Amino acid sequence: MPLTFDPTASTALIVIDMQNGFCDPKGSVAQIGLDISMCEAAVSPCERLVEAARSAGVQIFFTRFIYRTDYTDGGVVVQHLIPALAEVNSLAEGSWDSDIIPSLTPEPQDIIIDKNRYSAFYGTRLETYLTSMGVHQLVLCGVTTNMCVETTARDASARDYHTFITGDACGELERNRHDVALQTLGFGFGAVTTTDEIIKQWSSVSAS
Repeated sequence: MPLTFDPTASTALIVIDMQNGFCDPKGSVAQIGLDISMCEAAVSPCERLVEAARSAGVQIFFTRFIYRTDYTDGGVVVQHLIPALAEVNSLAEGSWDSDIIPSLTPEPQDIIIDKNRYSAFYGTRLETYLTSMGVHQLVLCGVTTNMCVETTARDASARDYHTFITGDACGELERNRHDVALQTLGFGFGAVTTTDEIIKQWSSVSAS
């Protein structure tokens, strides 16, 4: 049976790493020469999902990828794979770079999950929150598609959450990685959908 979105189910929207460092031309990811155009393009769909979730009474989680200022928690990524991150103080705790972009500033009822690994589940209280709230259906959006979004979706699937990835509300640093990630996730970890479809589903409940 195909995975079908249930607008009446207990659902959470997880907005992944929509931070200045990833989405602003002055941010650290652009500073090290990577193309953030797809991350910028994901901003508007994410804004629409957040607005729709608020109207539908859906719990919103925002994740932030944050490192200690000395990068002792950077692990293999900072130490070996992308050492340029430390050179530009990328996503350092307390920095503008690590802040969520202004247009998606969380509200008091939203929950912020800080992490220093790709998955929003790894070393965080996300699963504890979801369990206590009785959530079993997740909508994911944010950046980057084949890193933090994909890893979070894989971990959600392993925990048997019904997981929906809004492809147009996700951004990657290379188009081919974005496309392959969505193909992989849709094959074995969740359902790939669109911002318009999720908003339509939530609106149908709000109107009834």
